Amino acid sequence: MAEEDDARVRILQSLRGKICEAKNLGPVSGPNRQRDLCTFCTISLDQEEVFRTRVFDKSVTPFYGEDFYFEIPRPFQCLSFYVYAKSVFQRDLPVGKVSIRKDDLCKYNGKEDWFGLQTVDPNSEVQGKVHLEMRLNEVITENGSIGQHLLVRIIECKELPLISGQNCDPYATVSLVGPARSDQKKTKVKKKTSNPHFDETFFFEVTRSSSYSKKSHFQREQCGLSVVYLGDGNLAFLFPCSNRYLLQPKGNGSKSKSDDLGSLRLKLTYIEDTVLPSACYTPLCNLLLKSPDVKPISASAAHILGDICRERYEAVLPLARLLLHHNRFVPFVSAVAALELDNTQEANTIFRGNSLATRCIDDMMKIVGKNYLAVTLKPVIDEICESNKTCEIDPVKLKEGDNVEVNKENLQVYVQKVFSSITQSSSSCPPLMCDVFRSLRHLACKRFPGDPHVQYSAVSSFVFLRFFAVAVLSPHSFQLRPHHPDPEISRTLTLISKTIQTLGSWGSLSKKLSSFKETYMYDFFKSFQEDKCIEKVKKFLDEISSNVSKESSGLEDAVVLKEGEVQKRAQGRKRLGKKNFKKRWLRVTNRELSYHKHKGEADSALCTISVKNIQAVEKLDESAFNRKNMFQVVHSEKPLYVQAGNCVEASEWLDVLGQVSRCNEGRLTTFHPSNYTAGAWQCCKNQNSNSPGCKPCTTTVMDNLQLDIDCDRETERIFSLLSSNDTKLQNMEDACATMVVYQGPQREQEEYSKFTIQEPKETFQTLQQLRNIMRELQNQHLIRNDTTAQYGKPFSLFAPIHF
Repeated sequence: MAEEDDARVRILQSLRGKICEAKNLGPVSGPNRQRDLCTFCTISLDQEEVFRTRVFDKSVTPFYGEDFYFEIPRPFQCLSFYVYAKSVFQRDLPVGKVSIRKDDLCKYNGKEDWFGLQTVDPNSEVQGKVHLEMRLNEVITENGSIGQHLLVRIIECKELPLISGQNCDPYATVSLVGPARSDQKKTKVKKKTSNPHFDETFFFEVTRSSSYSKKSHFQREQCGLSVVYLGDGNLAFLFPCSNRYLLQPKGNGSKSKSDDLGSLRLKLTYIEDTVLPSACYTPLCNLLLKSPDVKPISASAAHILGDICRERYEAVLPLARLLLHHNRFVPFVSAVAALELDNTQEANTIFRGNSLATRCIDDMMKIVGKNYLAVTLKPVIDEICESNKTCEIDPVKLKEGDNVEVNKENLQVYVQKVFSSITQSSSSCPPLMCDVFRSLRHLACKRFPGDPHVQYSAVSSFVFLRFFAVAVLSPHSFQLRPHHPDPEISRTLTLISKTIQTLGSWGSLSKKLSSFKETYMYDFFKSFQEDKCIEKVKKFLDEISSNVSKESSGLEDAVVLKEGEVQKRAQGRKRLGKKNFKKRWLRVTNRELSYHKHKGEADSALCTISVKNIQAVEKLDESAFNRKNMFQVVHSEKPLYVQAGNCVEASEWLDVLGQVSRCNEGRLTTFHPSNYTAGAWQCCKNQNSNSPGCKPCTTTVMDNLQLDIDCDRETERIFSLLSSNDTKLQNMEDACATMVVYQGPQREQEEYSKFTIQEPKETFQTLQQLRNIMRELQNQHLIRNDTTAQYGKPFSLFAPIHF
């Protein structure tokens, strides 16, 4: 099994982007007046919804501003964005949709585009695939002549869509259509399943022309297949993809002009990584990990990557993850920070730019500080968003009836809560962040020994300006809130964020602040006791950047890692009790897993399972309960069976629960992928309910946050980035060669000034190593381009089969 895993090629997909805004939304059927439209957007992989924005009140030009990111755990054909309106009866009425085929996503990567909305036609809402075999046989007829029979064997269908959240009753029809004929045959109906297994064979007699000499002289016949959902009436035709066929809608459906329904502005980045076996990445990974030891650091492979991808934000993230995994992050970031400080002339501009050092530290804080933010900010952010008190203090933006003094008092209370939560949180600051801050403080003092305040500004520029203030401003981007806040709450968070930035800088300034850009902010700051705030900030910065090494993160309180609505199967504790599914609110913290009847009932759990008692968290076969996206939590009592809302949600639950329980002493090595019913396990037919599992459990990672990283995938991303910037690598290599050979006065050329080259010989050697490794990796991709690891690529719509 291990050898198979070492040799496999993985296809890993992710989607990142933003649903920006809509304009000129068109008419919706129903009693709604156009100006009363309350709309929201959803994202679907094929027909499975995986993301939903908040509802935007009463506007035909809503600004959603919703960022999204998720791993895509399965193959898909089409990515769709739906706009819905809430009716007066709170029904969801479709306004229109934007559908983009998977193969077309690369056209829009990293760009914002307006897309015209198209009609949501029920007959076009089709997905799935079918496995069938077709063969043309020569037979001798009763009169002794030679005839032709077409054999069509329908084996199974996969991934058919749910209808109203439930499985359908599908059957398939096969038709052979030709001149003056139409033969149709039908399979048996399969009850309540989205993966029906038919395994039925049909025969059709194929006519022959009088001038027959070979097969190509047969009259042209067309073979088509449709899958019908009982009770729904949708027809789906297919087009060929080897012997597996992807279902498509019958016809093109009715299309309306985009101007009729409005348009949607989207920003999309779809990434598909073809990840090779680990051994293929060893040379590149080792070269990158040697970077902290290279002198000067600018000649290292990691610094070269950051240099040639300076304009690409996503380039630093895989590098930071790789260094974190191998505990090489602190020495590398210390080296690049020292290089940046050498080029910094004034202490008050320290770490203010968008450099390799600042980008690395930004990404590190987002990865390592996720739980730190949750325990520090989430409670007060939730209170701000849910209490919805007005905090506007700008006289120009005040609404009629607003009291500026009341608003100022509301804002001051919120700021004090956020400020206190931050300055009292040093014990929760992750050790790795403390190590980085300690290094930055030391480097800043060494560079500007005459400035006693630079030791604080070096740290506050990150922890206040780039970490806490940004999280307050955009809590949804840091998973502190499920959606982008509404405009009024967003304005409150903006004012709090600006205040926190200023308060955080007080402890690092040589003189007190006496002026502000806005007069109303100056008046507001009079309410704060400046000396006490400075004392608190300095004490906090001292604690998170001291020379005392911290052994643990200090997260003593329970931290909510994930929560959401699921369908939970009843445990069936009573002998005669029903075993059905009910909606429940599932909640997992670093201490326990619990489910509740409704959201917000944290103190009234119907069931609580201690994290340390979880023995396995695994997927459940769809056949177990005839439901998709199910997983099981195996613990000391009966397994907990849960159905997530979609495939992305199921994957996230598995990841979170798997990580939080990965180091439990009682973890199982095997599990049953199905349920125990009718006196036997349905997966292996073992009649002993306590028998060991029949399938190996998913391998878990080591007990360390920064080790929870797929290094092969990150190295593949780095390889892709280097490959796409091969021209820059060549230019940098040429620049190094020229600088070594040229003996005259130092000259600056426009092309060379784009790179940081301190030691051209050392940099040249690294570049040659990089390019040799890249060539070998490219060869490995060509050699291992195994079609079994690729997802099927569709052809044109409904291509009939001709004979």
